[in-house]
Amino acid sequence: MAGVPAPLERVIKELSKLPGIGEKTATRLAFHLTGAARNDVEGLAHSLLSLREDLYICSTCCALAGSDPCELCTDPRRSDELVCVVEEAADLAAVERSGSFRGRYHVLQGTLSPLDGVGPDDLRIAELIRRVGAGAIRELILATNPTAEGEATAMYVAQLTKPLGVTVSRIAHGLPMGGDVEYADLATLGKALDGRREM
Repeated sequence: MAGVPAPLERVIKELSKLPGIGEKTATRLAFHLTGAARNDVEGLAHSLLSLREDLYICSTCCALAGSDPCELCTDPRRSDELVCVVEEAADLAAVERSGSFRGRYHVLQGTLSPLDGVGPDDLRIAELIRRVGAGAIRELILATNPTAEGEATAMYVAQLTKPLGVTVSRIAHGLPMGGDVEYADLATLGKALDGRREM
């Protein structure tokens, strides 16, 4: 970049690699960091390095964690009988923010996507089957995204786990609160109609 010193240009290039961060935003962030206090910049750098050094995959639920097993798996106030199955750790965080789920989790670390070369062995499905086979789980809530890959993954997981004697449910999909029927896409509207319930 013309007029940008090499150290700053390197930071802009690295920040631009992050999802949702274009060159313009990366440039703004990099210039902000040049004026930030040294300990703030060092704190950011240290926290980024610790992502690689201090983050684990929980051996129970396959979520990102600071310890193994994670704090959600060792929390005695949570139900062992109810497990919410999500695609990614970010999905687990979203469900947790809702404050309405008090069971355990299982993170698949992705979805089935044959076109991208992602099959069942690339996901954490075998670990889920082992957990269900242990016998404490009574219900799986499949909370994969309402995409073709998310739906295919949910169907695959349901086919494997139903014969093991657990109830398998799917989160509802449809119109969000405050959404207008008029502006909903056809697939969302169809899901909302299919998932209707008696009042």
